[in-house]
Amino acid sequence: MIHSEGFVIVSLRRRTPRRSPSLATVDVLADLLHRARAHGAVFAHSTFHAPWGLEITDHGPLSFHAILGGGAWLLPPEEAGSEPIRLEAGDVALVRSPYAHRLVDDPATPTRPISMAEEWRVPGDPYRYRNDGVGQPTVLLCGAFRFEGDICAGLLDALPPVLCLHGGEGEDIVSLHGAVRLLAAEFSRDAPGQQAVLDRLLDLLLVFALRSWFRRPDAAAPPWYRALDDPEIGNALRLIHAEPARAWTVDSLAANVGLSRAAFARRFAGLVTEPPLTYLTRWRMAIAAELLRETDSTIATVAREVGYQNEFAFATAFRRVVGDAPTRYRARHHRPMALTS
Repeated sequence: MIHSEGFVIVSLRRRTPRRSPSLATVDVLADLLHRARAHGAVFAHSTFHAPWGLEITDHGPLSFHAILGGGAWLLPPEEAGSEPIRLEAGDVALVRSPYAHRLVDDPATPTRPISMAEEWRVPGDPYRYRNDGVGQPTVLLCGAFRFEGDICAGLLDALPPVLCLHGGEGEDIVSLHGAVRLLAAEFSRDAPGQQAVLDRLLDLLLVFALRSWFRRPDAAAPPWYRALDDPEIGNALRLIHAEPARAWTVDSLAANVGLSRAAFARRFAGLVTEPPLTYLTRWRMAIAAELLRETDSTIATVAREVGYQNEFAFATAFRRVVGDAPTRYRARHHRPMALTS
């Protein structure tokens, strides 16, 4: 577990026992990201001298491009309908669209798919590129996020197709730049455990980017994220994430946060856009789907882990929320993970 500026970040690929933490240590965003299991599959560190232009095809649901030196233009996917975006040193861009996008020294420069830029690849290093141009140099660190679960969908849906985080935009940018610098330094090394380090740093980059974006006044942050600013409803969300298997009722949640049942139910639904027990059930089923995919636990065990003593009641709820029976879901998606300590 990493503590950064008061923010508890759980390693996104490590499964740890789910104890009952104090409410002060429960972080809903960290819990979601922990279960989303973001990890880096593709990295590229490039130095290009103008003129240059690359077309980036889909490597996963989310790509990032950090400008370490010089500048570049990001030409968003045509489907996004955006104008070219200027990026300077210190800027980071996240591209969520599954369609191709382009990075160029100038919007008028022709581009080529990165798969056809073999002559720019540094010999002996499949993830480093350099061209022979003589113009202004640009240094890029690019990567792609892959997700092994379905929980990330709500997070990604809250992002625009292209999100640019410019230097000097809030305190989280300082942390984001620190993560980028560490990524670049680690990428330049050849040391044992490097992929694990890169994955963890990529986790940090995503957390800082999401926090920076969600805090913007114009950002369409998820309702649950905005609700965390409400003292009582934020605490209710933390209670649910701290102990999702507990036999919560609207009454018990309301009592724990110091509101009447009616006031709590009304405020929760208004801020989170769904009733408390609907949110609880949906979160339980997300956890159950993760366990069915990635463990060999029996259906009865999974049911107990998410708060159901009755396997039939669990199966009914799972079918209603997920749209499939637990046994059929497991048959289609079972993929046990190698657990790490």
